[in-house]
Amino acid sequence: MEKKIGLASAVATGVGLILATSCLLVIGQGVSQIGNSFVFSMLIALAFNAFTALSVSELNALMPQLTGGLAQYTLVGMGRFFSVLTMVGGYVVGMTIFGSLEGTMFGRTMNMLFPNLGIPMPIYGIVLMAVIVLANCRGVDMFAKVQNVVAYSLIISLILMGLVGCFHLGQGEIIEQDTGLNASFGEIMGLVGTAFYMFVGCEFVVPLSPFAKKPHITIPLGMIGSLAVVFIMQLFCVFGFSNYVSFADLGTSESPHMLYGVAVLGEFGRYWMGVVSILAVISTANTVVNSISYLLSGMSRINLVPEIFGRKNKKGAPYIGIITIGTAMTVLVVLSLVASDLLNFFLKVASVFWIIVYLVLHVDVIILRFRMPKVPRTFKVPLGIVIPILGIIGDIYMIYGIDSNPEVRKNVFIACGVMFVVLTVYSLFWVKKVMKKPLFEPVPIKDVMAMENERYYKYHKR
Repeated sequence: MEKKIGLASAVATGVGLILATSCLLVIGQGVSQIGNSFVFSMLIALAFNAFTALSVSELNALMPQLTGGLAQYTLVGMGRFFSVLTMVGGYVVGMTIFGSLEGTMFGRTMNMLFPNLGIPMPIYGIVLMAVIVLANCRGVDMFAKVQNVVAYSLIISLILMGLVGCFHLGQGEIIEQDTGLNASFGEIMGLVGTAFYMFVGCEFVVPLSPFAKKPHITIPLGMIGSLAVVFIMQLFCVFGFSNYVSFADLGTSESPHMLYGVAVLGEFGRYWMGVVSILAVISTANTVVNSISYLLSGMSRINLVPEIFGRKNKKGAPYIGIITIGTAMTVLVVLSLVASDLLNFFLKVASVFWIIVYLVLHVDVIILRFRMPKVPRTFKVPLGIVIPILGIIGDIYMIYGIDSNPEVRKNVFIACGVMFVVLTVYSLFWVKKVMKKPLFEPVPIKDVMAMENERYYKYHKR
């Protein structure tokens, strides 16, 4: 197949998933609590996510161009059970929840922009998901075209709005409030878990590796580049928010970015930020549907999920996965619009699942460093295993501090615990009864690499 994904598309994919509408909500919450000192929380969270990007880059260099990506890394590192548990739970379930919540934000935004149309909010989400499913069924080239246009329009819009606020170029009144970088170390660290959510998702560039030009360069640079671009955009937003919107209003608003748009540019700003919100939602939902469907396709090759997810249409798109994920997200969009008070809670739950996957990836790197020290890698994490260890410590810390409210944190842990019990039962059943394989025995790397060939699985079935 012709290589169609370059560095620009790789960065667009990373930005597309990282920069969600809910990230703008998190910026408002963080700034409302410690002012511009929230930038330091962002920097620490950025570092932890960069550690993950480095670990993923090494795993991708060790096992390049695997369509199952993260699932196959864990297959080699920790065996089938952990691969099924973390990938189905952390990505398929967690990311479906995450993507659906972005669809929820789309419905809210459209209702705020056009309140007099009388269109029920769920209709907006249903139409959005239908368009994204159809676009992705046209193949990876269509995905890249949509992603490039949406992501880079989003980047330009947010940077411009941030600059307007930073340099007092807006029409609104400048707010006089203490924006100094004077928060305590404890206050800054207390919001790292919150800020972490603003940077997750760069590793979703990896499933595009088989379609990338010079993947050993494009994939690592795509992940790191997307993190850097998102941080710059969010940095401008932080300083812009604090110049035009009071901290108290930022903390209580469900759409602080819309509040900021009105404060800076009046009605024009409201519609501009509305467009930014729509672009962010489309970008995130588009990336989730595409990446998860290709991840499921890759996992089906090695029998970690039902074989049906490997079916592709004439455009080479894994249409079963696209339709399945799109349908699940559509259902969750409708449900979350009915129970909108659960939005923030579900975001926390999805974040915990995601962080656990990151933790497992760092463990994979450490295990494979010791087990296969001489296997060639086109990229290695610097400083030995220091960075993966720091990443594990950071992930544990952020899970523990997922919310500053002890009651909310307890409820998040209970919800995650229940879901992991269900996923554990499924993983045990699938590996022992369906696959009929050992739970924790690592799969040889040569076998995992060979599994990319469709004839491998057919031969072993016989």
